[in-house]
Amino acid sequence: MPQTYSNVLFILSDEHTRDVTGCYGHPFIQTPNLDALAARGTRFDAAYTNCPICVPARASLHTGTHVAENHCWDNAHPYDGSMRSWAHRLRDAGHHTMSIGKLHFRSQDDDNGFVEEIIPLHVVDGQGDLLGLVRSPLPAARGGTADLANGAGPGESSYAAYDRSIRDGTIEWLKDHAQKQTKPWCLFVSFVKPHFPLVAPPEFYKKYPPESLPMPRLYEDAHEPTHPVVAALRQCMNYDDYFTPEKVRIALAAYYGMVSFLDDNIGKVLSALQESGLAETTRVIYSTDHGDNLGNRHMWGKSVHYEEACAIPMIIAGPGIGAGQVCDTPVSLVDIYPTILQSVGLSPDSIEQKLPGRSLLDLAALPTQERAVLSEYHAAGSITAMYMVRMGRWKYIHHVGFEPELFDLVNDPGEINDLAGNPEHLKTLLRMEGQLRSMIDPEAVNANAFADQASKIQAQGGVEVLLKRGDFGYSPAPGQKPVFATSLEA
Repeated sequence: MPQTYSNVLFILSDEHTRDVTGCYGHPFIQTPNLDALAARGTRFDAAYTNCPICVPARASLHTGTHVAENHCWDNAHPYDGSMRSWAHRLRDAGHHTMSIGKLHFRSQDDDNGFVEEIIPLHVVDGQGDLLGLVRSPLPAARGGTADLANGAGPGESSYAAYDRSIRDGTIEWLKDHAQKQTKPWCLFVSFVKPHFPLVAPPEFYKKYPPESLPMPRLYEDAHEPTHPVVAALRQCMNYDDYFTPEKVRIALAAYYGMVSFLDDNIGKVLSALQESGLAETTRVIYSTDHGDNLGNRHMWGKSVHYEEACAIPMIIAGPGIGAGQVCDTPVSLVDIYPTILQSVGLSPDSIEQKLPGRSLLDLAALPTQERAVLSEYHAAGSITAMYMVRMGRWKYIHHVGFEPELFDLVNDPGEINDLAGNPEHLKTLLRMEGQLRSMIDPEAVNANAFADQASKIQAQGGVEVLLKRGDFGYSPAPGQKPVFATSLEA
């Protein structure tokens, strides 16, 4: 594409399932602002997180590296600023880099690269989810999992108030400060919705009457996870045990309402960008850190590599971006780093040239590419490392020490038919495994993750101490205290 330098407004949400967006084909979700953004830009239909859980995904996004390299394995190994991020790179080159909202790094006291962090949300006590370190054996079940079902519905929450503050802070910065910058700037705006708790502001909840909603896909008993790795995770993250059909529909209404609330906040931010006179010189990127299972296969939350949790929305619009385009080339969060560099006019140095990502600006302008993207999971609920490779129509899921899974996403977008044991697909299975091994050593990385987690468990006083500390469910908004629930014994 022709070289066009621009500002970057990067909007990130938390736990937004790709297919719960109008422009991605959802039949009734109301996301007019994201749909309009896609209509004037490029939508990536095969975009993935590099880890389906918050802290590692955000570390990959900011450093442009896979989890295997940055070692932010789980929600207790947060990014600490020691590895260079795109924020460091821009700031050190004289570009203004601002963060407003959730970062989920270790601490604001670290040098995370931003000139300023406005109302940041970081991990609890600089440590995060220590219980998630316990993977061998797994706790029988996480504490507090009943709260997801029992607390779902309409209402106000600290997360909704936090998102409004993020929205208003962003609007203020665009109005009062953006025009003063002498070089292209990057503003990172990070909302927390639609991350659980499943509580939606009433005016958005009422858009989706629970009694009118379909049940999740694959919610029949026959679709309970049977793969031993996924089944173990399902048992540990046992949210669905507390759902009735009525509560499921209430939870879905709340999630849909939160997505529409998010969209409304994004719309207000984009209107402020337009009113500031900067829309023509600013590229807007929208994405999320991971999705949510939303009851599919009797699972809630994230932590697996099926499309609901691992596939993410990715939209880019602005100068030099084709309007109404759809790109089928697989992309992931590590592609954000080179995209921001290229946008503001920085050339990659010798280190950045070795990063795995490619600029979305280049990929959006090309026909579909034969490209592989990688996701990993080494965190809470997993008894072994789980890896995902998406390339072309194929998705390969590798479980160290267990049988793999293989899905044809063209003929089977719902991932119902695992083809890994089908002799007719052996060549494809081996090719996809080879692709994984060309990117990382899955067994060695798995061993490194367990070793780092064991070391941190020992430093905290051992497994029993962490079980007694319990689980706080989700990181509280700034100014709020975490509420711990004791885990069942391992």
